This record gives sequence, structure tokens and C-alpha cells, in this order.
Amino acid sequence: MSHDIIADTLNEIMNAKRARKSEIIVKRHSNLLLNVLEVAKKHGYIAEFKKKGRELEIKFNLNECKAIKPRFDISCKEIEKYIRRYLPARDFGILIITTSKGLLTHEECLKKNIGGSLIAYFY
Repeated sequence: MSHDIIADTLNEIMNAKRARKSEIIVKRHSNLLLNVLEVAKKHGYIAEFKKKGRELEIKFNLNECKAIKPRFDISCKEIEKYIRRYLPARDFGILIITTSKGLLTHEECLKKNIGGSLIAYFY
């Protein structure tokens, strides 16, 4: 395993999806991962997640999720370029961007006219 907890967890979710499972248990997690999962849960890509001691149980229903590496720093004007690169259709899926206002989706960043660093995408 690498030291990127978000990428590792999203890869585990995709591997479990390919194995036709709908939940996983992750042994390593961070506050940033919990915030990413919270944003994905708010948009319906993660059904639920529970913290049990040092383990994290995640139930999901999605098509695909991946971490974006390298973590590109983008301005509000560049968001459209990355929407076309990572999402399959215009109103389908979310890009998660870390900003000075916290973790936001690309739609919220466009409304607030702020940029940040790309973290992951879900659809």
C-alpha cells in the first residue's frame, strides 16, 4: 500500500465493485477521507459509512470513483476542462475539490467562483 489513504480506499471500493460486493472494511482512514466520503454520501454515491474503532465500514452504490493524481491546482476558469476530462457527461458525477472553504464539489466551486486542488471524482 502507498501512503495515499484516499487513493487506496477508492481503489479498494472499485475492486470490491468489480468483485460484485457492495461494502468494504478499511483499516486505515483519515479525516480527509471521512470528509470525501461525506461529500459522496451527500450526493448518493456512498450509501453509508461507519467508524468502528480503527476500522471504517463503507457501503456504496456507484459506477466509478477514483483519486486524481497528481493533485492539480486549478482556478475556477479551469474547472470545465477537468469536468470534460474526468466525468462521462456534463450533469453526471462530481469532482471533489479541496478549497480554502473546505471540500466542495465542482458545482459549488463554480457558484462561489473559487478554485482549489482536485482530490477525486465519483459517478
